[in-house]
Amino acid sequence: MKPINVGLIGIGTVGGGTWTVLKRNAEEITRRAGRPIQITVVADKNVELAKQVTGGACRITDDAFAVVRDPEVDIVVELIGGYGVAKDVVMQAIANGKHVVTANKALLAVHGTEIFTAAQQKGVMVAFEAAVAGGIPIIKALREGLTANRIEWAAGIINGTTNFILSEMRDKGLPFETVLKEAQRLGYAEADPTFDIEGVDAAHKATIISAIAFGIPVQFDKAHVEGISKLDAADIKYAEQLGYRIKLLGIAKRRPEGVELRVHPTLIPAKRLIANVEGAMNAVLVKGDAVGATLYYGKGAGAEPTASAVIADLVDVTRMHTADPEHRVPHLAFQPGAMVDLPILPLSEIVTSYYLRLRVEDKPGVLADITRILADQQISIDAMIQREPGEGEEQTDIIILTHQTREKNIDAAIARIEDLPAVKGKLTRLRLEELQ
Repeated sequence: MKPINVGLIGIGTVGGGTWTVLKRNAEEITRRAGRPIQITVVADKNVELAKQVTGGACRITDDAFAVVRDPEVDIVVELIGGYGVAKDVVMQAIANGKHVVTANKALLAVHGTEIFTAAQQKGVMVAFEAAVAGGIPIIKALREGLTANRIEWAAGIINGTTNFILSEMRDKGLPFETVLKEAQRLGYAEADPTFDIEGVDAAHKATIISAIAFGIPVQFDKAHVEGISKLDAADIKYAEQLGYRIKLLGIAKRRPEGVELRVHPTLIPAKRLIANVEGAMNAVLVKGDAVGATLYYGKGAGAEPTASAVIADLVDVTRMHTADPEHRVPHLAFQPGAMVDLPILPLSEIVTSYYLRLRVEDKPGVLADITRILADQQISIDAMIQREPGEGEEQTDIIILTHQTREKNIDAAIARIEDLPAVKGKLTRLRLEELQ
């Protein structure tokens, strides 16, 4: 059987892992795909690195566009990342009638609708399992395994850097800045960690998950994005006392009036499996109406875990290479003509529970004033801690967990609470998900 020829663009960490795993497991992969899959050309600006990784076993170029023009290449694997050259490479590959495999979540979250439309018109496939949660097959689970279900919500720990930082803060009681430096030293965080710690990377992935789960266009620009850089170690400690862990969650939730799409630090009951995902690991919890809650756990980054997903896509494309385009699995799980444009709800309209921490003067009547304001906004209290002030202290912390309410109600309550003379400084507010 004639091999499928692959052009690999970018042979850094994931590209190198893809080359290594494809070579090592060639026999097994061929048995599954029905024909050999071989990388015939690699493009990378660092030609010497490409020669070193491949050992001269294929053609090397520093021109990515030479790969997409190559008439012998059947599938283009794009592993350079970003929105610029990567988009041009992908669009040109599609225009030239080539299938595309990519790990580029940023590109798909921002330009996915345009890319998938072009691929549909050209009759080629764009596969992107590696774009979300590394080696965890969450895209395949949503697109195929759960296709009988009406997906109600998905919530995921989908950024390993932030999960490592939060795990260390909880275990060692250290402040954010100290743990970030350690994460950078160990290679878990980039020199510029902004995309990770401010939630942007997780929001790219949550956007893709929302599109596949609900059959809506990718709409990254409408996601609420909040990172962990302002998280206080004290809140991690108080959450623990109340039976919760704090994780950076990407959340996509279907509601009658639209879709919640948000990324932020979230309290989760410690007894939930996902709350016990530690270190740089990833996990995604998906709730379907028929199957209930399903959990997908594993390594969300790294050379070979991500390569596992890239090669799974190569096998899928190889199997379906000659199939009628109308009978392939749609890019976003739903047939292109059946996509719906559900609104992404503004943050003020989301419904969830809340953790509130406030610093107050230790005197009678303060708690009564606070609970009265919450009651005025129809917000009921689920649990509360009032820390005993230390000797000589005149101020103390009050921690409140609320039942579910609308964000705009909690906003109104917070504004009034912060105006109370006995309340000192800004109130800390975190969202809470039971993930039942």
